[in-house]
Amino acid sequence: MDWKEESIEAVWQHGRAMPDADPSVWRQDACGAWMRRDQFGDSHSEFGWKIEKLAGGTPDKPQNLRPYHWCNRFDIAGNKPHCQVKADRVDVPAGEYAGPPRNRGV
Repeated sequence: MDWKEESIEAVWQHGRAMPDADPSVWRQDACGAWMRRDQFGDSHSEFGWKIEKLAGGTPDKPQNLRPYHWCNRFDIAGNKPHCQVKADRVDVPAGEYAGPPRNRGV
C-alpha cells in the first residue's frame, strides 16, 4: 500500500518512545524491536519497519494502525503481536541503555 507521509508519521507516533533515544529517530514496536524512522518500508535493514492493522474491517486510519519491525506482525485473529525480533539487551544491566540500539531474533 502507498502511504502518505502524514499517515506514516501519525503511525510512527504510536511506537514506544524510549528515554535515552531520540523519538523522532528511534521507537520500539509492541515486541520491543527497535525501528528507525527513516527506514520505513526497508525490509533489508536491521531497523526497517512497516505499518500493521490492528483489526479487520476498520479504515486505514492511524488509530487502527501501529508500527512494527519488518520481521514482526500483528495477528488480527488472535489479537496479539507475533514477535520474531526484539531489542537485544544481552550483557546490558537492568536499567541501563543499550547504545547504540540493536535487535536480535527471538
